[in-house]
Amino acid sequence: MALKEQINNDLKAALLGGNRFVADTLRNLKAAILNEEVALNRREEGLNDTEIEGIIAREVKKRNESKVLYEQNNRPELAEVEQNEIDVLVTYLPQQLTEDEIQVIINEVVAQMGATDMKAMGQVIGAVKAKCGTAADGATVAKLVKTTLQ
Repeated sequence: MALKEQINNDLKAALLGGNRFVADTLRNLKAAILNEEVALNRREEGLNDTEIEGIIAREVKKRNESKVLYEQNNRPELAEVEQNEIDVLVTYLPQQLTEDEIQVIINEVVAQMGATDMKAMGQVIGAVKAKCGTAADGATVAKLVKTTLQ
């Protein structure tokens, strides 16, 4: 089943089950997907699963940033709402790679590219993110690449 169909089915189930929070979260996700389809002028054919995973990852990142801000400003009740939304959204993402698994991929890419200094950092990060897709957080990849190249 396509990811977009799964989201639609889960939204229907949440509405029928009376789970308003999950339904609202999935409605917001559907709106983000629709916005992207319209922006790319692909409303008719829609987006593929990889592109939708990218949108979900972006939405999770936004909520993580909001959560951190709420925690810094002593608003735990709002941070909890953001965390609950994150918990709903991550179920649609592939299993996240551990730092050790990411490091193995980084080592392979560095060896293939022959990268030896920080000048190649952007190229290495791009290649690693291309291999990992949404299974690895970009900030984690950047941190590990920086440590490896230093």
